[in-house]
Amino acid sequence: MAEMKSPTKADPASAAEAPQGDRRSLLEHSREFLDFFWDIAKPEQETRLQATEKLLEYLRTRPSDSEMKYALKRLITGLGVGREAARPCYSLALAQLLQSFEDIPLSDILSQIQEKYTLQAVNKAMMRPTLFANLFGVLALFQSGRLVKDKEALMKSVKLLKILSHHHNHLQGQPMKALVDILSEVPESMFQEILPKVLKGDMKVILSSPKYLELFLLAKQRVPTKLESLIGSVDLFSEDNIPSLVNILKVAANSVKKEHKLPDVALDLLRLALKENKFELFWKKVLEEGLLKSPSWASSYMCFRLLGASLPLLSEEQLPLVMRGDLIRHFGENMVVSKPQNLFKIIPEISTYVGTFLEGCQDDPKRQFTMMVAFTTITNQGLPVMPTFWRVTRFLTTEALQSYVAWLRDMFLQPDLDSLVDFSTTNQKRTQDASLHVPERTVFRLRKWIIHRLVSLVDHLHLEKDEAVVEQIARFCLFHAFFKTKKATPQIPETKQHFSFPLDDRNRGVIVSAFFSLLQTLSVKFRQTPDLAGNEKPWTYRLVQLADMLLNHNRNVTNVTPLTTQQRQAWDQMMNTLKELEARSSETRAVAFQHLLLLVGLHVFKSPAESCDVLGDIQTCIKKSMEQNPRRPRSRAKASQEPGWVEVMVEILLSLLAQPSNLMRQVVRSVFGHICSHLTPRGLQLILAVLNPETNEDEDDNVVVTDDADEKQQKRGEDEDSDSEDNKNSESDMDSEDGEESEEEDRDKDVDPGFRQQLMEVLQAGNALGGVGNEDEEEELGDEAMMALDQNLASLFAEQKMRIQARQEEKNKLQKEKKLRRDFQIRVLDLIEVLVTKQPEHPLILELLEPLLNIIQHSMRSKGSTKQEQDLLHKTARIFMHHLCRARRYCHEVEPCAEALHAQVERLVQQAGNQTDASVALYYFNASLYLLRVLKGNTTKRHQDDQNLQGADTKPEPKDTEDQTANCLDLDFVTRVYSASLESLLTKRNSSLTVPMFLSLFSRYPVISKNLLPTLVQHVAGPSRPRHQAQACLMLQKTLSARELRVCFEDPEWEQLITQVLGKATQTLQTLGEAQSKGEHQRELSILELLNTLFRTVNHEKLSVDLTALLGMLQSKQQRLQQSLQQGNHSSGSNRLYDLYWQAMRMLGVQRPKSEKKNAKDIPSDTQSPISTKRKKKGFLPETKKRKKLKSEGTTPEKNAASQQGAVTEGAMPAATGEGQPSSTGKKKRKRVKTSTPSQMNGITVAKSPAPNNPTLSPTPAKTPKLQKKKEKLSQVNGATPVSPVEPESKKHHQKALSTKEEVIKKSPLPKKRARLSLVSRSPSLLQSGVKKRRVVRRRVQTP
Repeated sequence: MAEMKSPTKADPASAAEAPQGDRRSLLEHSREFLDFFWDIAKPEQETRLQATEKLLEYLRTRPSDSEMKYALKRLITGLGVGREAARPCYSLALAQLLQSFEDIPLSDILSQIQEKYTLQAVNKAMMRPTLFANLFGVLALFQSGRLVKDKEALMKSVKLLKILSHHHNHLQGQPMKALVDILSEVPESMFQEILPKVLKGDMKVILSSPKYLELFLLAKQRVPTKLESLIGSVDLFSEDNIPSLVNILKVAANSVKKEHKLPDVALDLLRLALKENKFELFWKKVLEEGLLKSPSWASSYMCFRLLGASLPLLSEEQLPLVMRGDLIRHFGENMVVSKPQNLFKIIPEISTYVGTFLEGCQDDPKRQFTMMVAFTTITNQGLPVMPTFWRVTRFLTTEALQSYVAWLRDMFLQPDLDSLVDFSTTNQKRTQDASLHVPERTVFRLRKWIIHRLVSLVDHLHLEKDEAVVEQIARFCLFHAFFKTKKATPQIPETKQHFSFPLDDRNRGVIVSAFFSLLQTLSVKFRQTPDLAGNEKPWTYRLVQLADMLLNHNRNVTNVTPLTTQQRQAWDQMMNTLKELEARSSETRAVAFQHLLLLVGLHVFKSPAESCDVLGDIQTCIKKSMEQNPRRPRSRAKASQEPGWVEVMVEILLSLLAQPSNLMRQVVRSVFGHICSHLTPRGLQLILAVLNPETNEDEDDNVVVTDDADEKQQKRGEDEDSDSEDNKNSESDMDSEDGEESEEEDRDKDVDPGFRQQLMEVLQAGNALGGVGNEDEEEELGDEAMMALDQNLASLFAEQKMRIQARQEEKNKLQKEKKLRRDFQIRVLDLIEVLVTKQPEHPLILELLEPLLNIIQHSMRSKGSTKQEQDLLHKTARIFMHHLCRARRYCHEVEPCAEALHAQVERLVQQAGNQTDASVALYYFNASLYLLRVLKGNTTKRHQDDQNLQGADTKPEPKDTEDQTANCLDLDFVTRVYSASLESLLTKRNSSLTVPMFLSLFSRYPVISKNLLPTLVQHVAGPSRPRHQAQACLMLQKTLSARELRVCFEDPEWEQLITQVLGKATQTLQTLGEAQSKGEHQRELSILELLNTLFRTVNHEKLSVDLTALLGMLQSKQQRLQQSLQQGNHSSGSNRLYDLYWQAMRMLGVQRPKSEKKNAKDIPSDTQSPISTKRKKKGFLPETKKRKKLKSEGTTPEKNAASQQGAVTEGAMPAATGEGQPSSTGKKKRKRVKTSTPSQMNGITVAKSPAPNNPTLSPTPAKTPKLQKKKEKLSQVNGATPVSPVEPESKKHHQKALSTKEEVIKKSPLPKKRARLSLVSRSPSLLQSGVKKRRVVRRRVQTP
């Protein structure tokens, strides 16, 4: 942290001594202590707090004057740093320090701050940091809690804040705000003493700024006598002061516009007005007639927040003034016309204020009821502006809630329009349509909102605690949705309710919709309440009993839609069936059937004809299902002997799913979950017929998908047409768009030969087409002929426009039908999901594979961009992959259909290979793997045997063919199928099959992978394409390293396979280093990775495999690889290829050669390109400024490594290691540079990376010349990579110790450990710390 220089002129001597003193003080402190101050300024709050706590703990445990002085100095310096975000951090840390150490005088700290940041002689550049340093210094003293107790420091702070308040451009009103905060906590005696110094007696000054007014209000609250003696008696709410108060509130509103909060001065003015009994004057004159006269967004939102904050402070007489005035109408209009982003800001704030008010008056239900009614009566042409679903209702007490529900019910029956605080927006006032201002429309909008508010109240109610309220709402909705009163009776309280405005069909339709929404809410809450579910009957059952009671009182009550005799008999039969099911309520199936009956029974009042037919079928199915023995095994039941009730029930459930009801969808899922165990093939085909993407597009479905969108749209149009001018504008925009589309279609259809012929005939009949010799014929046409021609043309174009509109309507109808069909299919998929999850062992599950795959394939091919298409695809894929293919349980009774399943496996694999999209092929391939698991049967016991065998010391015996084929799986047949698909993958140029598919097959079924290995080995070498050879190598590498495959082979058989793969790899290595294309380069990488896997297998299992020929082949390719790497004729993966090559050589006992570092002056200067010269000018130090590195002695000859095998001769060593190159110990750090192009310098090969640290396996020595360590680093020249440095002679003792370690490692019998060491040694970041430490020590010793 750089300290800020004081603007005052210092003495020359002191100025010269200051840096030395600071440097000396810095050296005296530890790094831990100094890091505290860096962490204090960090932006993370947790880091700052921890650093402050650690600093205080450090100063407590190590009391030292020097460290305390330094800490105070650093914190005071941080108050004025250039980073504005760090200043409050240092201020808070200084406050906590002063709070912890009370022996530090505050006056001294304030003096140090003023000396450090003096205001007398500060330049313009340092003015802002200096002002903020003084401000944050005073705030630190105040936050320490000691300032109000220290009179001297308090007076100095007040004086300083008074001076800072004049710099309004930089500090705004922060000094006065800090002064108000300080004075609000000082004792009254001290306040009286300070008040004359900070507040002048001029009211003009007080009313000029919100902060001065806030200080005045504070003084009037705490020391009114002293204030009156200072200023005199002041009437703040006089007529002369009201304009000033309005201006002050506007300024205050703009100052907190970004903070979204209520200014303190506004709330203080409200409290003063209430105290002086001038609230009405303040509310009307200052707010409604002042701020709202020309309101801005900031002023309006401040008024809304003040409205919410004033609610707990107002009396019952003052609440109507607030809730029925101009401000509340302005609030309602803002709710209607404001944009969504602004609306979402104010609604949560108002809800918070109202919720706080309701929660604070729990003991006053009347006050809660008054507040809810007040906000409900804010209406826009009858429609309340508050949302129907309002979370604040959860704070209502039971008494207040009952009163509110009763008021809503009375307003629904007999709307009191005069009690509403109704308003119209500006656009609505401009509308001249008289139908928008009739009382009937207002009543309809009000009733629609009330019924939805009643339903939403149930979401916040506790069913047991507020059961009476829930019953009132449910009875009210049911009665007025489906019944009418003929004659009042005391037994039915709803019959005494009369409507002041008659209930029309639109209102009744809204009630019906709200009633079924209420049913869904009650069903969900009933399931979430286990106490009620165990003891009470569900609410649907209670409502059905209520409906039955109303039907029996036909003298007093009548149905809105009268029931016929047959329909009434169906209802009575349903009630009898419910009683029978109630007797068997212990069965979950009976409960599900009961729920279905109840829901369908309530739909009788909505659509009697359809529901009664469904009721009869449901009851028949229920009786047959209850009579059937559920324990009869499914395997003995033939398809012809299955009862027909399952198919009938499936058809019923499909018809119910066609209704756009979420509650019905949940009930259907529940019922189907109980009957899916009895599902028959024909019942499954009924479901799959709906999902078939090929047939349901053209054929008429048995199920008609119903949609209430037209009715809802019509009702919505009748409800909200011409609500505002915005609606009209949007409609006009839509009309204009439709007009543009029709015009475009007119132009497109203008080439229709039929329409062109008709046009020509009309023109010829009107003699409007002139010939060659009669150019003046058009002028000879009379007015009547022209009028007739115009009429004919108009009728012709009108007909053409009607035809275009008809085509467009037909197109829209087809799109709508397609959308409804997709929604219906998504709902029907619920049944498939239930079947797969509830009955995964059902034999019919196997018949779902291909239908689901057809849906996925059709959806992927259609590339549907609509939401329904995407949802259908995602849901089908999720069911197929997660619930079906990855299920832990599956069908085991597959003996009768084993042959058909084998044919299906073949068909699925062939279809996977014939796909054009690999993602679709993956689904087909996974389906075949699922069938393999089904055919293989239960493998639990076999898996346990495998675990026991793998845990034994001896190698397990391979399984017999009879053991493998003891299940229904035909291994030879499956092998032929997958072998053909594997051949297709490794021979076709473009194949939808992929390597991960077969890797999944190999990992799950090692026996099949054993039979497919010859095919893979055959394609490693030969006339195959390089890309296919790379794929074969990759699959072999992954498969041969699996332990599951190893147990399938005898030892000689396994050794023969390894030898065969090595032979094929040797053939492929003939072209190593000669890759020209991407496929050939990938083949080289894959073959080397396969070789490394084979070498690890050979070393681990100690196989007797002759690697002499392979070693010779690899050694012969070393020079070629080096030349290819150095000349730059390689792709981006050549470094990886080179590393894999030396990894394989290291496993054969040959060490990777290490390159020496060349001196910069050995390279000619003319080789530098203009690019490197240009780069060197920027960001590089000249050679004279670089630190000179110490020279070290040359290295001594070291022992080189050779092969452990006897097949490697001594004469082959130069080819393997490179003559004249030092051996590697792996201790030098790899140099990372921007370019990777190597070069050869002075005949010595430059390696990209150092040789790995691997134990030497042969004592054959290899002499190396002495190399000197150079002084400077070799800079990048012509894209060449800097060479690696050579170890100095001083490391030979370390290398001797290392060679001793290597000998111990060499004798270790664990080849895996050796492989791990070789991998670890390749990392440039490991084993470097010891070398660095010794390098630093040696440098210190050799420094003169």
